[in-house]
Amino acid sequence: MKAVIMHGYTNEEAFAVMRAIKALGLEAENTAFATTTPTSLGWKVEDLLEHLAQEHEAMGARNRN
Repeated sequence: MKAVIMHGYTNEEAFAVMRAIKALGLEAENTAFATTTPTSLGWKVEDLLEHLAQEHEAMGARNRN
């Protein structure tokens, strides 16, 4: 899994980044996108990536059903 973690972007800007990556065909289906939260800013990067991988897998499973 690839991950794009954005900090300081508005929702509109974050969605624009996601659309641009998808438009470029950069394996967007295998990329987890996230924006930082007050909680996630205190996490180790390793823990954040693990959490993102779990969420990404769960979202993929939901979309396949």
